[in-house]
Amino acid sequence: MLVLLAFIIIFHITSAALLFVATIDNAWWVGEEFFADIWRVCVNNTNCTELNDTVQDFSTVQAVQATMILSTILCCIAFLIFVLQLFRLKQGERFVLTSIIQLMACLCVMIAASIYTDRRKDIHERNQELYAQTSGGSFGYSFILAWVAFAFTFISGLMYLILRKRK
Repeated sequence: MLVLLAFIIIFHITSAALLFVATIDNAWWVGEEFFADIWRVCVNNTNCTELNDTVQDFSTVQAVQATMILSTILCCIAFLIFVLQLFRLKQGERFVLTSIIQLMACLCVMIAASIYTDRRKDIHERNQELYAQTSGGSFGYSFILAWVAFAFTFISGLMYLILRKRK
């Protein structure tokens, strides 16, 4: 039982770490001489431009930013609630509250990655002055980590739903 508990805790912390890296790091769209993410666009590793309200379709970028931040916060809250429920739940009860919050984090990261997947091309085309040199790029590791974090949070949420407290 202790091994299972350690695995669940490590799995949850890994999910949170993936969400932090995917949200913070600047590698959602990368190429030879540039990298772009949900916060800024950098050309030649020195010339960085923050994304602000002058960007067309900035509301789309804000939606991705907000849902990624929300997913990270929800994942951390779910971990804290799990730790509290370890001491407060009666034997045989399920970790339903932790599961619901973790699945909400899963939903948020899925929404963020889906919006970015669908709208990235439109944002780049409508802001040619900012994204002029980014046409030959590909999805970066932060984008991939966001999708991996989606899978991890989903599996973690299901584990909490199935898990019962034992002695």
